[in-house]
Amino acid sequence: MKKILIVGAGLSSTSLIKYLLDQSDTQNWHITLNDIDENRARKKIGDHPNGTAVSFDIFNEEQRELFISSSDIVVSMLPARMHHLVAIDCLRHRKNLVTASYVSEEIKQMDEQARKLGIIFLNEIGLDPGIDHMSAMRIINRIKADGGKLDVFESNTGGLVAPGSDNNPWRYKFTWNPRNVILAGQHGARFLHNGKFKYIPYHKIFQRYEIIKVMDLGEFEVYPNRDSLQYKDAYGLNEISTMFRGTIRRPGFCDAWDALVQIGATDDSYVVEFPGDMTYRDFTNSFIAYNITDPVEKKLAKYLNIPQDGEVMKKLEWIGLFEKKIVGIKNQTPARILQNLLQEKWKLDLDDKDMIVMQHQFEYLLERKRKRIVSSLVVTGTDSHETAMSIAVGLPVGIAVKLILEGKIQSTGVRIPTTPEFYDPVLNELEEYGIRFVEEYSDL
Repeated sequence: MKKILIVGAGLSSTSLIKYLLDQSDTQNWHITLNDIDENRARKKIGDHPNGTAVSFDIFNEEQRELFISSSDIVVSMLPARMHHLVAIDCLRHRKNLVTASYVSEEIKQMDEQARKLGIIFLNEIGLDPGIDHMSAMRIINRIKADGGKLDVFESNTGGLVAPGSDNNPWRYKFTWNPRNVILAGQHGARFLHNGKFKYIPYHKIFQRYEIIKVMDLGEFEVYPNRDSLQYKDAYGLNEISTMFRGTIRRPGFCDAWDALVQIGATDDSYVVEFPGDMTYRDFTNSFIAYNITDPVEKKLAKYLNIPQDGEVMKKLEWIGLFEKKIVGIKNQTPARILQNLLQEKWKLDLDDKDMIVMQHQFEYLLERKRKRIVSSLVVTGTDSHETAMSIAVGLPVGIAVKLILEGKIQSTGVRIPTTPEFYDPVLNELEEYGIRFVEEYSDL
């Protein structure tokens, strides 16, 4: 019996766990799910005979080494900053490792040793990064095989709420790690546009958004996402003139989020020290110049140079920035305080459904004609438990685990899924679960 160790039972792990358990009888697998919260792990394993839930502290070296050494493959669904702890023990005990996260510098440095040991550390095999890589590379390689020369590549993804569940002014709710949403964009962004290098600092990220249309879902906003250029080599696009990766939100989101950035409410670099019980109104007022006569709302609108009765102020009011409600947490950064507020306001209701939207745009020259392919994906969750985010992150991870255990992946070292060895079998199986792209072709 092959032993699969999953470390972390958070929001994105639900569909992964279900996929592996559903196949465990025919594949002869046993799945051990370790989490700091044993009750959470038990709920996700249920009463399945091929699953075990265990309380687990990632910083307990003895416990970590014990579980990793006795497994055939390890899946880390921990926060990205903790993957290297798992990876160290995977090297020590010659175990394959799979994560859905961006490759960290610590793990990059393990490439040579993993190759020598004949093991694979497969990263970026979730949604974004993950499905975005695989679906894009399948089309890029097809264009090249047909003799085309790619000139423009744009890739945008968003975790949103489905129509009918987008019932607040922001048309947004948390479907994955809230902290990552709060801190989005803080490292700035860089990309190529018409052959020109572009760098957008954090305080301008949410002002530099574009509008796209996705099939029959209407318009969306897209803001720049991290370093688009880091994938030029991996995608084989060194001669491209435009390369852009973005994050999708509903119209109106970026202007309102930019207001929070401009006042400093998303800052994670210092701790707020406030005497007594701070309210969210106090929190908001702390960022604005002193004025004894004007209310906080008027001062904020003046500071941001926006109408007090406009849509941005309505969104800020809706999340509770002006309420005299006690924050309830002390000695936290502004970002943590904002997260504390939004986790209540933006939580999924039991019957809510979330939605993943992904779209790639390719422009290329073929036989002296300029052509475009627009490839779009929409995935809708079942409910607030089996979310589209969980499905789209967890299933590719689960399929990759199966392929590695079956010996169908021959690559070793630190890898991301940009070659046919990965993307053909994973994308083909995802289509069986309804995760398929719609491609639109046009001449320019």
